Amino acid sequence: MPCTTILAGKNATYDGSTFMARNEDSGGGEFTAKKFIVVQPQDQPRHYKSVISKVEIDLPDNPMRYTAVPNALKNEGIWGEAGINDANVAMTATETITSNERVLGADPLVKGGIGEEDLLTITLPYIKSAREGVRRLGMLHERYGTYEMNGVGFQDVNEVWWFETVGGHGWMARRVPDDAYVVMPNQLGIDRLDFEDAYGKQENFMCSEDLQNFVLKNHLDLSMDGTFDPRAAFGSHADSDHVYNTPRAWFMLRALNPHTYVWDGPDADYTPESDDLPWCLVPEKKLTPEDVKYVLSGHFQGTPYDPYAKYGDLSQCGKYRPIGINRNNFVALTQIRPYKPEEIRSIQWMAMGSNVFNAFVPFYTNVNKTPAYLSGTGKKVDTNNFYWANRLIGALADHSWNMCASHIERYQLAVQRQGHELVNRYDAAYEKGEGRDDVHDFLQGANQAIADMARKETDSVLDKVLYESSNEMRNRFNRSDA
Repeated sequence: MPCTTILAGKNATYDGSTFMARNEDSGGGEFTAKKFIVVQPQDQPRHYKSVISKVEIDLPDNPMRYTAVPNALKNEGIWGEAGINDANVAMTATETITSNERVLGADPLVKGGIGEEDLLTITLPYIKSAREGVRRLGMLHERYGTYEMNGVGFQDVNEVWWFETVGGHGWMARRVPDDAYVVMPNQLGIDRLDFEDAYGKQENFMCSEDLQNFVLKNHLDLSMDGTFDPRAAFGSHADSDHVYNTPRAWFMLRALNPHTYVWDGPDADYTPESDDLPWCLVPEKKLTPEDVKYVLSGHFQGTPYDPYAKYGDLSQCGKYRPIGINRNNFVALTQIRPYKPEEIRSIQWMAMGSNVFNAFVPFYTNVNKTPAYLSGTGKKVDTNNFYWANRLIGALADHSWNMCASHIERYQLAVQRQGHELVNRYDAAYEKGEGRDDVHDFLQGANQAIADMARKETDSVLDKVLYESSNEMRNRFNRSDA
């Protein structure tokens, strides 16, 4: 599944939260309707069977409640994708990544193994820390194997970890530095692996039990200086990466560290096609949810590669695959706030449809249900639903970009401003004693108020872009034109 991910440690964000965010994108020629739900322990399967691979797994009998963003239609399975559980632990699954022939020839992918369809459901309800998430998923990969290469994020109030599969059964994981952020397109990204730490204290690295022997046995270490490079050993180096993957990482790094390196021109330190882009950087300023939304909506604005550009060398427009594309299903940012009571600590920001045109909406996750505006997505196109309304906004505004861009900008500002305002209001009310008798009911009321706001603003901008797009129809004709 083509996606884009950003992770941030607690000292790299504006309020000391850990951040983890990812776009889920449909495959080429597909558009997958999504919904935002809560899965209760009684609804969690005890015996799981995958739709795609048919793998069967007995699950523990003590699941926690968790949020998820599954497919609206179940014909291809669950695809839970992003959520936070009762222990304030988050998971995003997955970033489809790449490998090479030597790795896959030594440890082939497993046709009947686990994959993106399954991972959130069989992992998130059972973990109480990010490290537990890495260990549980690693155990599952070693036991059942996987039919695809994936990158997976785990997050708690203190740590963020990034997990990548290596072949059919192997894996490695690296802790995101507290003062740094990580950007991930659809390729293997970890650029350092300390085996001594991974097999010892595990302060910053973990890996499958036999990964070092696997490297030695199959001659995967390509370093000339003795410093093991996991990208070179396990990753891909295809020409298509320079069109599809590295330009996305370049755009995000360029946006968040504009002065750290030279990103443009003949003397650039890094270009959109550089294979050695940093896996993590300390940002030039602390990151906000709006920064995350901006880079995960990126269409190379401010560069020669913007498909909406009307100036400069237009032959460069659309040269590279944008982050914000027509096939974005949703973007979720999980924010775990250390300075709030555990009951209201976790926020899941949600936007649906093409990210260039949608807006981030924050929701509390310590609830028993989510608003129908987000949980009720069906097959039928319906403007009473957040996903479908945003799909329509994107399709209409794209064709009238010059006329609609200002409406979209105002929409995003209005929704995100009011989102912060409502979270601040309900945070303060809870901390003053409101909602203590039934925190779930209190937070469901808060989420409903937030959803009502989002619906009002979404309906308003849909009206505006429909008007602008109608005026741009090719068959337009006024009697006064004659």
